[in-house]
Amino acid sequence: MSIADIVSAVGRYAPRYVTVTGGEPLAQRDCSGLLSALCDAGYEVSVETSGAVDICHLDPRVVRVMDLKTPGSGELDKNRLENLGCLGAGDQVKFVICDRRDYEWARQMLADHPMPKGCEALISPAYGIQEPSELAEWMLQDRLAARFQLQLHKILWGEERAR
Repeated sequence: MSIADIVSAVGRYAPRYVTVTGGEPLAQRDCSGLLSALCDAGYEVSVETSGAVDICHLDPRVVRVMDLKTPGSGELDKNRLENLGCLGAGDQVKFVICDRRDYEWARQMLADHPMPKGCEALISPAYGIQEPSELAEWMLQDRLAARFQLQLHKILWGEERAR
């Protein structure tokens, strides 16, 4: 499917917002071209990325929602910390927390790498692993400058894979 075909298919739904996600979208050939084409078509566009791929070249109109993998994810070595320097206002950094160790790691990362003005930190409990109320309590106790969020896709569809 060409970029023009994808933009046309999106247009049939008449959305205001378009999020490109699933696996690692930036690993797909010409994903950055698709993101720019969606912006050109007038959509508010975001990309959800694992943070393992360079985001610095993306169209500045695209909101970057970037994961920082915690120790409990088993993917700590995939974090591309250089991407933090490419974030700006409107962008988001996401941490999925498996346990207290992950939370402490995320808290330290936020202290060591302050987010740019207007860039938001999001903290989510790992679905079925970290108790949401416990994580929320830690954040409240620490007055952590981050937004608590649930992994809504996991609540709605569980572990079901995309079709």
